[in-house]
Amino acid sequence: METEIELKFFVSPEFSSQLLHKIAEAKILQQSSRKLGNVYFDTPDQILRQHDIGLRVRRFDDVFVQTLKTAGRVVAGLHQRPEYNAETTSTEPNLALHPADAWPEGFDVEQVQQQLSPLFSTDFERQQWLIAMPDGSQVELAFDQGDVSANGKTTPICEVELELKSGQTDALFTLARELCADGGMRLGNLSKAARGYRLAADYQGDAVKPLEFVPVTEDESVEAVFVKTLEHALGHWHYHEQIFSERQEPAALEQIFQALGLIRQTLVIFGGMIPRRASALLRQELQWLEGELDWLDEAASIDALLAEKGHALKKLNARKELMKQLELRQSELPDTQEILELLESARYCGLLLDLSRWILSRGWQPFLDDKSRSRLAGGIKAFSDSTLSRSWQELVDVFPAERQLNRIDYLDQQPRLVRNLTSGLSFAALYDAEKRRVFRMPWLDLLRGIEDLRQLEPIHALVAGQEDEEDRRQLEKWLTRKEESLIHAMDQTRQMGIELLPYWP
Repeated sequence: METEIELKFFVSPEFSSQLLHKIAEAKILQQSSRKLGNVYFDTPDQILRQHDIGLRVRRFDDVFVQTLKTAGRVVAGLHQRPEYNAETTSTEPNLALHPADAWPEGFDVEQVQQQLSPLFSTDFERQQWLIAMPDGSQVELAFDQGDVSANGKTTPICEVELELKSGQTDALFTLARELCADGGMRLGNLSKAARGYRLAADYQGDAVKPLEFVPVTEDESVEAVFVKTLEHALGHWHYHEQIFSERQEPAALEQIFQALGLIRQTLVIFGGMIPRRASALLRQELQWLEGELDWLDEAASIDALLAEKGHALKKLNARKELMKQLELRQSELPDTQEILELLESARYCGLLLDLSRWILSRGWQPFLDDKSRSRLAGGIKAFSDSTLSRSWQELVDVFPAERQLNRIDYLDQQPRLVRNLTSGLSFAALYDAEKRRVFRMPWLDLLRGIEDLRQLEPIHALVAGQEDEEDRRQLEKWLTRKEESLIHAMDQTRQMGIELLPYWP
């Protein structure tokens, strides 16, 4: 059994010239090119897929190799999976070729063997180079071009894979950083097998989903929860990056933005133990990317106002002119092509690589003193209780029950409310689910109210530009009525939230 450790990237066919230029600067130990034919197998109910197992028979030249890949781990494109290889004599799979301990407990190998049938195939040409890295590690670089085929349908393959053959995992990131310096690469979390299963099932892609609670437990250390939270956010980010790349859904970008927020807030929450200088470069790049996406709120507001031919503006005399101005502003915001280019840019890819490497190598540890190491090794529950209490007090201070808040007050405090709710994602799993739900509900409602209030901001920006005095006054009254109604409901929600008892001790 071997553990395959590799980085995968999606590229365009034109990337080959850029790749060859980079390879010319490397120390090449071996080089080859071959055509590979692969058939993947499973049962009718996809029992292998259910156990996150991949089974294929690969043919190259006159050699057949059967490969079994079992459940592994993916962090920002770094795939780590146990792999079992055995030479065979045909494309017919034989599960007996793999050791008994390769299978999950209770797995009926004989029964599965009888039900196996071909599900899909991948056929591609692989150009391959074995590269000697300066630290003595050896990395295999493969450039694959071909197709995945299932049920008469095909989808193209154009990928770069970096596999660690010997040495340190850090060497993969070093080489990847060099390759992505000119852009054109996007970290991939979908293997060829995953894409084959999708094609065979005529699967149209994953759905956008909200950022969920981090699955932490009381027996974990503070550092373990820190790592788990970062990986949770990174997985959410990468999941939605794939959705946007496939279908260009704006909601997927919103989820990437939320994942960025969780990462940045996590660095703040644990900042008392992990010095800022340990993550200085990462925070700088995370802030850059948030800046690249900070137009999303405005875009969502304009979309809501223009929906159903401007239904929200139907009672305004200046409706047509407002829609025209909103459409003009909409056209000035980044378009789909610009975002796709961002996702393949050198800086974006470099950020994902650096963040993944920092998590995997525990890049903060050289910056720790003995006190911080001891605190990070401590149990999570006490740290969680104190963190949530501090965060709650900050919220009470800016949303006091006795104070009347206006539009500007609510909009100014939206980031703080978001940070507070985001902090809860890291620790909420440690507490009673019903108490947690009841406590968070009014604050989530308040956040939605602020978002509704923010949707009116593009109209505020257009009020002063109304040339007709009557239209301007009508627009101001319309805005006032809308805002007063929202703020009245938000005040009641805020009062309800303040009166609730926290769900932590």
